[in-house]
Amino acid sequence: MKRVALALVLSASLLGMSTVARAQESAPVAPDNSGANVRDRNPAAMTSGEQSNAKSDVELTREIRRAVVKDPALSTLAHNVKIVTVKGSVTLRGPVKTEEERTAIASKAQEIAGADRVDNQLEVKGQQ
Repeated sequence: MKRVALALVLSASLLGMSTVARAQESAPVAPDNSGANVRDRNPAAMTSGEQSNAKSDVELTREIRRAVVKDPALSTLAHNVKIVTVKGSVTLRGPVKTEEERTAIASKAQEIAGADRVDNQLEVKGQQ
């Protein structure tokens, strides 16, 4: 009985090792945001590193982020868009799943910051 149990444990561990080996041999998958990374290298592109540390800008970004995250109708992708505020001007960047999400996020930002203070650069995933 002990031999049978030992044989089963040994077989299971060998099968597990072969699965790990196959997983390590598979071709790497390109990151989904490769195109965005290239685009963000442009010196004129607004990135999260441009976020102002001025108290009013940080507060404005926080209020918009809170409004976006509180909306359960938005996808996780939409909850994670970039919101960058510099001197009261807000830039929205990143992918969203639908045009409706793009519009909803822009509307929230415009209600908080003002319609003329929001640059909506959100992209519907698959339409970039």
